[in-house]
Amino acid sequence: MSVLDTGPDRAAEERPASGELLRFVALGDSLTEGIGDQVGEEWRGWAAVLAHTLAPGGREVRFTNLAYSGALTSDLTTRQLPAALAARPQLAAVVVGGNDTLRAGFDIRRTTLELDATLGELSAHGAVLLTACLPDPGTLLRLPAPLACPLARRMRAVNTVVHALTARHRAVHLHIADLPWCAQRGLLSVDRLHPSAEGHRLIARRFHDLLTEAGHPLGPPPATEATEPPPGLAADLWWMATKGTRWVIARSTDLLPGLLALAAAEGLARLRGASGRHDEQMARAAAQALASLG
Repeated sequence: MSVLDTGPDRAAEERPASGELLRFVALGDSLTEGIGDQVGEEWRGWAAVLAHTLAPGGREVRFTNLAYSGALTSDLTTRQLPAALAARPQLAAVVVGGNDTLRAGFDIRRTTLELDATLGELSAHGAVLLTACLPDPGTLLRLPAPLACPLARRMRAVNTVVHALTARHRAVHLHIADLPWCAQRGLLSVDRLHPSAEGHRLIARRFHDLLTEAGHPLGPPPATEATEPPPGLAADLWWMATKGTRWVIARSTDLLPGLLALAAAEGLARLRGASGRHDEQMARAAAQALASLG
C-alpha cells in the first residue's frame, strides 16, 4: 500500500466544496499499482498522476494506493476494501480483472460478485467510482491463437461484467481496452503487458477528461510530456531480467498448467469447428452471473 498526500493532513479533513474530490483511493492490481511507470525505485502509475490533478485552486488531495501486483477480484473484498472504506474516499478507482483471466480457476460468476460487492460498498459510502475495461493479455503479448483466443474470450466476459456494473453503480468508465496499445508501441512497457510512463499518463488524462465532463471541479490536466525522461532501453532490459522474470516465475506454478490446458482445449475446439460455441458459453455465463445479482 502506498499513500501520497499532496498537502498537509488537515487539508484532507476540510469540508470539500460541492463536487470536489479531495480523498482518492485506488484499488486493483499491477496496472493501478503503477508497474511500467518507474520513478527512482518506486512505481508511480496513472492513479498517482491523476491524484496530483484533482484539486482545484490550490486545494490538497489525500491519495491512497491499495493496488498490488497479482491481485484478483477476490482480493478486493478481503484485503483492499476495508482499508479503502477507512480512508473515507470521495473518489475510488476499481480497475482489476486481468489476473482473473490468467488463472486456472477462472469463474466469471465469482468475479461478478466480488466486483459488485466492492463497487456497491464504495458507492454506498458516497464515493464517485472509476472503472475501466481492459485489453486482453493475449493480444498485448502477441500469443499464438490457441492461447490468445481463450484469454480474449475471458477478457470479453470480464469487460461485459464491468460495463454492466458501471451502469448499475453509476461509475465513470474509461475504455482502456480501446486505447491504441498495439498501434503505438511507446504506450507499452518493455514487458508488453503494462503501460509505459506515457501509457500511464494517457490513462490519467482520459480519466481527468471524463471527471471534468461529469462536472467535478478539477485542477489542470496531467501534462502530455513526462516531467522526467523515461528509463532507457538498458534500464528496461535490466528490469525485465531481474524483477520482470521474478514476476513470471512467481506465477508460473499457477498459470502455466492452466494456460496449457486452455491451449489444448482451444486447439481441439478449432479442429472441430466448435470455437464459436465456447464463445457463446462464456457470454452466456457472464449474462447469467449478472442476472443473479437481481
